Amino acid sequence: MVKTNKLNVFNDPIYGFIGTPNELIFSLISHPFFQRLRRISQMGMSYMVYPGAHHTRFHHALGSMHLMTKAIHVLRMKGIEITEEEENGLLCAILLHDIGHGPFSHALEGFVLKDLSHEKLSMQFMLELNKQFNGQLETAISIFKGDHHKPFLNQLVSSQLDMDRLDYLKRDSFYSGVTEGNINSERLISMLHVVDGHLVLEEKGIYAVEKFLMARRFMYWQVYLHKTGLVAEQLLVRIMQRARELLQNGDQLAASEPLLFFLNQNEAVTMDKTILETFARLDDVDVLAALKNWQTHDDFVLSKMCSMLLDRRLLHVKIKKQPMDQQKLNEKLQGIIQKYDLSVAEAANFVFQGEISNKAYNQKQQAIYILKKNGKISDVLKESDQLSLKALSKTVTKYYSCYPKEAV
Repeated sequence: MVKTNKLNVFNDPIYGFIGTPNELIFSLISHPFFQRLRRISQMGMSYMVYPGAHHTRFHHALGSMHLMTKAIHVLRMKGIEITEEEENGLLCAILLHDIGHGPFSHALEGFVLKDLSHEKLSMQFMLELNKQFNGQLETAISIFKGDHHKPFLNQLVSSQLDMDRLDYLKRDSFYSGVTEGNINSERLISMLHVVDGHLVLEEKGIYAVEKFLMARRFMYWQVYLHKTGLVAEQLLVRIMQRARELLQNGDQLAASEPLLFFLNQNEAVTMDKTILETFARLDDVDVLAALKNWQTHDDFVLSKMCSMLLDRRLLHVKIKKQPMDQQKLNEKLQGIIQKYDLSVAEAANFVFQGEISNKAYNQKQQAIYILKKNGKISDVLKESDQLSLKALSKTVTKYYSCYPKEAV
């Protein structure tokens, strides 16, 4: 691989110094599409709960690329062939794997661009960058899509033990201060191997992977699905929905050009270069600026929700194993209707319920396989002596209900 003569070193609080391994990586990081990730929160509205959680997708992408360099080195040391072209493809694919995230990451996914996940948008960005860089991302795209003839390359980018997860668990744990999520990514990477073209983990790494899966469970219930972060993101979605309704009814809203463009799109759009470039101009700043403008809007529902979110005067939220009794929810809804003289549809922005679910380990989707000392391959659940790991393979569903504190 050609080394860059443009020395660019990032000082990362997790891993220390992260360098740019070649000219292409340097140019991708410098591109406006990628620089935008500096303005996309990694953990959405989680900073409402954990004040330190202000890191960005930019941090995470660089960290994931750093771990990929470690994984490539380990596998080569064990005799696994990874060509320079494949190495470059891996680094580009992991660097760009989250480039399709919108404002506040998962919070508004599927709303800004209907029916388009961040993975699909990441692919659109990669295809456009491939044109701009004269086809240098062909291998990266093949790996990202899972089309490459070496399955383990895709598994390093997207699987249940990929460099993405190894970075975000360690990074999000660090910035949130939730130590239960801290994992030993170096240990896990050192135990990686490849058998019959597929990624496996050596048997002596079984305890590290057990800790990894348990940490993922803790982080989801304690951080990613924390009730306060959940209600903040639900409010944000409802604010954007209300803004879209008002625009459709002919109301005027002050907002940036990119945000207004997508708020005026109520149906799924056909992706083209113009839409992609408009999306690339949209980030957290657009949304926060809009909220600050809208908190004084004439529409009570919009202004009230914006003030609640900006001032952290959020809705009361309960998470239980069973949904709230519909009659009780209706009583709270009627109370808000009478207090603020709202319609049922308007009051539903303040009184609602839903469900959340989590499965820390999916045995049916790219399972984590353990390479035993006798050379046989076995699923991690069969080799683990922790009964709790069996429970992690089951989907756990919980139900939340939200309503104003005065309706408690």
